[in-house]
Amino acid sequence: MTLVKSSTILKMANEANTSAIAFNCFDYSTVKSVITVAEELQKPVIVMLYPDHCRVHNWTTPAIFAAMVRTEAEKVKVPVAIHLDHCSEFDYIIQAIQAGFTSVMYDGSMLPLEENIANTREITKVAHAMGAEVEAELGRVGFASTVTDQSDTDLYTRPEIAAAFCEQTKCDCVAVAIGSAHGFYTETPKLDLERLKEINAATNVPLALHGGSGIPDDQLEVAFRLGVNKFNVGTEFLYNYYQTVKKFDEPEIHGMQNAVQANLMAYLRVKMQLSKF
Repeated sequence: MTLVKSSTILKMANEANTSAIAFNCFDYSTVKSVITVAEELQKPVIVMLYPDHCRVHNWTTPAIFAAMVRTEAEKVKVPVAIHLDHCSEFDYIIQAIQAGFTSVMYDGSMLPLEENIANTREITKVAHAMGAEVEAELGRVGFASTVTDQSDTDLYTRPEIAAAFCEQTKCDCVAVAIGSAHGFYTETPKLDLERLKEINAATNVPLALHGGSGIPDDQLEVAFRLGVNKFNVGTEFLYNYYQTVKKFDEPEIHGMQNAVQANLMAYLRVKMQLSKF
């Protein structure tokens, strides 16, 4: 199937009262594994690129990544979207859109609110003109290694501000802060589900939940019913990759890719079941 826009998948998720899962990928093995299992389980899926994953070693570009995703998506029948995760650089966002990314995330959450609004509005205007969609972030979804990032309610998204933010920026999706954080949790997160319910009632765009590695499934099931239509997973998925490579000790190096894909797919078959399509 030809790549679809993220909004197509998020609309499907909303109608099914669930969430699509978006996986951070960075090479062929990760992309291939995600799309193969999505087809096997008949689940729409979003493949994401986090810029720092490819820029650290300067080994790929948005165009190369997009080509990989497009090639694999054309082999399956389930909807596949390609999304640029957390980015605050205008030029890189434009480069990704030109390469074929169907949606991009502008992250201005660390900026003062008015600056976040102004930047998100401008990027959304340009992205829409180029046929792409924009995810924004409001509130602070920090790092799980810093417990206060997930427990400090002053950093959480406020429903009334979310309503104004979405109206003023015209963004297509907004990532909210309700108690999740990026990375491995040192304490079990407790999502503010009542706040999520209020944010969902106050806004008219799909909500995204970041920091998906380690949140208890029972909380996720409720969050999906309360408006989360995009759920990001990266840490668990990529750590599985790392552990597989670390333990690989066969003399024939070509077998490593097969081992990586086998372990990633086993993980994905479980994780994708969270989406109740």
